[in-house]
Order: sequence, then structure tokens, then C-alpha cells
Amino acid sequence: MSKKPKLGIIQSRGIGDIIIALPIARHYADQGYDIHWPICQEFMGNFQNHAPWVKWIPLPTDSRGDFFYKEPMTRLTNLGCDEIICLYQALSSHPELSQVPWFQIQHFDEFKYTKAEVPFIEKWNLNQCVTRSLNTEISLKNKLVKPNTNYYVTHFEGSDFNADPDLTHLPPEWQRIDIRAGVTASVFDWLTIIEGAEALICIDSCIACMVDQLKLPIENKYWIPRSHIHLTPVLGSQWTVLAAPDHSSAAQKIFGAR
Repeated sequence: MSKKPKLGIIQSRGIGDIIIALPIARHYADQGYDIHWPICQEFMGNFQNHAPWVKWIPLPTDSRGDFFYKEPMTRLTNLGCDEIICLYQALSSHPELSQVPWFQIQHFDEFKYTKAEVPFIEKWNLNQCVTRSLNTEISLKNKLVKPNTNYYVTHFEGSDFNADPDLTHLPPEWQRIDIRAGVTASVFDWLTIIEGAEALICIDSCIACMVDQLKLPIENKYWIPRSHIHLTPVLGSQWTVLAAPDHSSAAQKIFGAR
């Protein structure tokens, strides 16, 4: 019996980028590839049990930045991968990554799908990529949400960004549930809480990517921009887009807009 071909993916961080790229990996897994994917070791808890069909490889996050490209390439080459796809839109150490015709005309998530030769619409097939842990999700909800209470969910802290929007338009009797790092092992553990919320207000982040790509049926979703257009993902569902914070690059005006 012939062995499956091996596909290596270079996208070691961040959590949102990995979520965006999971349907790319699923596309190739469905074609018969074994998927080998090095990611920063602190992200392993988010994915190893929720996408066990991927052979995740933990990488130390080093100050030299080798975890972005050099170390993943070394690991994947040593594994004998038949193909290796680097999904980064740009790296200062590898300027050739951005020297492609579609760099200036696509959002960074579109770029990844074009690079991988996967139809962009497959980005919203995340539900085919993820195994949920309902017991963990329900346990977290029972721990954080008061019984028989309306509530809303916020996520305002990213890896290098935070926001503090005005929430006075929300009913004061609603309980506020804040998604914060370290509360649970995986971002996917928040799904049951999010699904039961009256509203979700979040920055452009891994949570927003997860909710949008899973097409969760939440009626009131509010999205806070953080970056300029080239670093902002395409949204596939209806969100109310709030004003960008002044300290974000999304607040910059382009094309002479006022």
C-alpha cells in the first residue's frame, strides 16, 4: 500500500490566522494528504484536540523569529514533505513572499487561499474542520453564566491590541461575559456561550474569525476594526461594524476619504 503524500503548512501564528487557514488544510486532507503543521507551542491547546486530523508540531517561540519560517521549513523538510506551502502574506526576512501579482489587491486571508490554490469560499467550511467538545463548552457556560439570565459576550483583548468601546446601548440588566486568555484551554471552548448570547461585541480577532467562519446564527454581532485593509479579513456574514479606535491603523483615512 502506498503511503499518503505529506503536505506541510507554514503558518506558525497567530490563532486567528491558523483558524483562517484550517479549511485550506482540510481541502488537501480530503484529497488524500497527511497534513503536517508546525505552530507555536503556546497555541497547541487550541487545536490539538479540536483538529486531531492535523499532525500538529509544537515550535518554541524564539526572539530571532525563526519560528515564522526557518524552523518550520527545517522540520517539514526533515519529515520528507512532498509539498510545503508558506501561507504568510509577508515576512521581512523573505520579501519574495509578497512579490506576487495578487499581493496589492487582496486581503491577507484571500492571499492565503490564492497562494494555496484553494477556492476562497471554502474559508467558511470551518465546521468541517473542527471537532467540538460540548462537555467542556457546557461546563464553561455553567461556570460563567448565571442561570436564567440574558447575557452578552465581549472580546476586546488581542495579542497586540485592545479596545474599550461604549456599551451603554446594551440593557444594563444583561450579564457581561468577557472572553479572556487563560480562562480555558481553547478558543473553541467558548462556542456554546457565544451561541446563547443576546449579542457579541469583539475586535477583529480569532474569536471574530471563528464565529464568522462557523456561520454561527447570532443575530446581534458587532465587529471592531483594528488594522488597515491588507491585514483585515473578509467577513462572510452580517456584522455591525463599529468605529475603529483612534490608536488603530484602521482609523487612518485612505484614498482621500473624509
